[in-house]
Amino acid sequence: MDAQRHLVVVGGGMVAQRLVEALRDRDADGVWRVTVLAEEPRRPYDRVALTSFFSGRAPEDLALGDATLWDDPLVTLVRGDAVTAVDRATRTVTAASGRTHRYDHLVLATGSSAWVPPMEGADLDGVFVYRTLDDVAALRGHVTALAAERTVRGVVLGGGLLGLEAAGALDALGARATVLQVDTHLMSAQVDLGGGEALRRLVNRLGIGVRTQSRTTRLLPHRSGGVGRVELADGTRLDADVVVVAAGVRPRDELARGAGLPIGPRGGVVVDDTCLTDDPDVSAVGEVACIRGACVGLVAPGYTMAEVTVDRLLGGAAVYPGADTATKLKLAGVDVASFGDAFARTPGALEVVWADPVGGVYKKLVLSDDARTLLGGVLVGDATAYASLRPMVGRELPGDPAAFLLPEGGTGAPVLELPDDAGVCSCNNVSAGAVRHAVAEQGCHDLGAVKACTRAGTSCGSCLPLVKKLMTTELAKLGVTVSSALCEHFALSRAQLYDAVRVAGLRTFTEVLERFGSHGRGCDICRPVVASILATTAPAHVLDGERAALQDTNDHVMANLQKDGSYSVVPRMAGGEVTPEGLIAVGEIARDFGLYTKITGGQRIDMFGARIDQLPLIWRRLVDAGFESGHAYGKSLRTVKSCVGSTWCRFGVQDSVALAVMLELRYRGLRSPHKIKLGVSGCARECAEARGKDVGVIATDNGWNLYVGGNGGFTPRHARLLAEDLDTDTLVRTIDRFLLYYVRTADRLQRTAPWIEEVEGGLDGVRAVVLDDSLGLCTDLDEQMARHVADYEDEWRATLDDPEKLRRFASFVNAPDVADPSLAYVPTRGQVRPATHDERAVLVAGTTLEVRS
Repeated sequence: MDAQRHLVVVGGGMVAQRLVEALRDRDADGVWRVTVLAEEPRRPYDRVALTSFFSGRAPEDLALGDATLWDDPLVTLVRGDAVTAVDRATRTVTAASGRTHRYDHLVLATGSSAWVPPMEGADLDGVFVYRTLDDVAALRGHVTALAAERTVRGVVLGGGLLGLEAAGALDALGARATVLQVDTHLMSAQVDLGGGEALRRLVNRLGIGVRTQSRTTRLLPHRSGGVGRVELADGTRLDADVVVVAAGVRPRDELARGAGLPIGPRGGVVVDDTCLTDDPDVSAVGEVACIRGACVGLVAPGYTMAEVTVDRLLGGAAVYPGADTATKLKLAGVDVASFGDAFARTPGALEVVWADPVGGVYKKLVLSDDARTLLGGVLVGDATAYASLRPMVGRELPGDPAAFLLPEGGTGAPVLELPDDAGVCSCNNVSAGAVRHAVAEQGCHDLGAVKACTRAGTSCGSCLPLVKKLMTTELAKLGVTVSSALCEHFALSRAQLYDAVRVAGLRTFTEVLERFGSHGRGCDICRPVVASILATTAPAHVLDGERAALQDTNDHVMANLQKDGSYSVVPRMAGGEVTPEGLIAVGEIARDFGLYTKITGGQRIDMFGARIDQLPLIWRRLVDAGFESGHAYGKSLRTVKSCVGSTWCRFGVQDSVALAVMLELRYRGLRSPHKIKLGVSGCARECAEARGKDVGVIATDNGWNLYVGGNGGFTPRHARLLAEDLDTDTLVRTIDRFLLYYVRTADRLQRTAPWIEEVEGGLDGVRAVVLDDSLGLCTDLDEQMARHVADYEDEWRATLDDPEKLRRFASFVNAPDVADPSLAYVPTRGQVRPATHDERAVLVAGTTLEVRS
């Protein structure tokens, strides 16, 4: 094509990816062919999600977008070949390989690099930055190697977003982490002092230390080599086996400097609102661009610059609208968000603050001087309102603004009706109107279709709850019934099906399908759900009759399937209490079967690496030692975590261990829509972290406070107060009713936190049902729990007593005594772990890997 022009993009990061995607989406005539020159040896990946690399995600899992983009004949991605020079006179760039590329237009998307303060020892082994996949891979390898010998002490220099994520990564690797922050509080660029203090308490609860107003002056070597200590300006020295520098970033503007382009006072390539430099053939986007006098270290403004640049390349008139500096911390167990004028710098701005120091919650809204227009906000400890409030910046809030700060599910909070031009997805610049248009005009009637059509929620995903709410609201306006059907086989929701099965007294899946289903033999959605319902309405062994065929994989064998095909075994240790004899028995079993052992977060011992044929042998020895199934494999009660309470602790006011043991034995085996976790703390110091559990109990001088709806995991939530100063009998009766009300009415795979938000009346509605008997259910709930407690049997023991059930546990049906040869292990820190694919290849060559028999 004679008219075709060549665009060269220098840099292979997230913003470069967005620019190429946008160009290919809009350039229908193929006016531009594009070459991307990337310094790293991989295609663009999600730097925002780097920390997930430490929770098991592989590098390829972080790759951005559709891989077919790079197969487009008009797109060329050159990896691992950094550009070394730009010649504007000849309009060429030269790469490290010596190759030159001529451009019609050049886009600099070189991003930024980690800044390491000039200090002695910064080049020592064991000092890392936290910027690229190679950085985090090197950090993980270093810490893992050290952890094989000792507990690793980690220090993070910098208490901003990246520093806290790095500290979380160290913690995930088992290191003891301490964050050193120069300023008065953490995340000082995003939150105020009050929010910073609440954040510090939350971070401390994770076991991560924090020292503010601490400036590092030098790093000292260990006598055996590598970093050994961190020295502060006040003379304090901290031991450190690994140091992560997260003190900030600097724009990668060296190419622009060499090409003679104007540079900002604090670095970065100066561009105008069209993202052009003073050379009309050169643009700059992302963190390297100094726009309106500043470089912005966030991905959303970079995406906006990419869209503006593409529009201009195709003859449009787009201009940069300004930076959306809203940020959200990605650290498990710590919920923080900041948006708009978070520091109330607007003249006449007012601040409305709500704080719960005990719960670690701090919320602030910044309003105009008439207290009507939202200017910004800070949310720490509970950022559930972030997705709804952020698009309202610069707009008038309905009702009392203070109502938006109340705990989620509280009464009186106004309903936000977002204007069409309000931004919903800042990553992809999608408005509320675009979502509504996709639903009403383009026939997108499910979340997947809306995402595909608008791109909303396809990057970081934090806007998805809001996108779903907009979609369902719009469908309701169109008169489209939003189906709550369980699946294609059942038109009823899970809650409706539960009631129907209970009232009808059905006992098998076949009966349920014939009575309330439509056709077929069920699916992977409805079969486990019906199995769970029948487990509480008509209890029977998990492997009895057709029930065995309904279960998920783990329930089939009453153990957790691991990635290498082996299984883990978790015996119950009620309340975390175990005798010395019990510990010895578990240790001997793990030793004799060569199992990897680990203490779980629920105060139990997990044993990994068992073959399926070994499970009954392991269970027999555990049962003989007084243990039973811990139900780690089921959607049921998992654990009741406890502190030592008044029995040992000088602060304890109630016997938390005795209560935890009683509760765990009471609710063991209770099947539910999702897993359930409880916690009991013997005083307000909250060492059992009860407010992070589905049911949390905290001792008071007058009895027990009961909290409900706390969840860890992907979306952490603090439990909220249901009742205060209960005596033990009333407490247990209230928990009975709460759990069974949840079991009866929650949706499939719905944790207690979202269930409380969606159940009629929210938390107040739940309180009315379980305490005031507003629905007249309490007698029925009490009787059902009594039946559950009376009918409980240990699934492991029952299986051992049934030869027919034991026939299931063989590696190979036709050769039951033959071990599975695919299980291979490598020694690690005195135990064994599954071999990787590469290590298995080495095994074939005959090296030191172990194949257990």
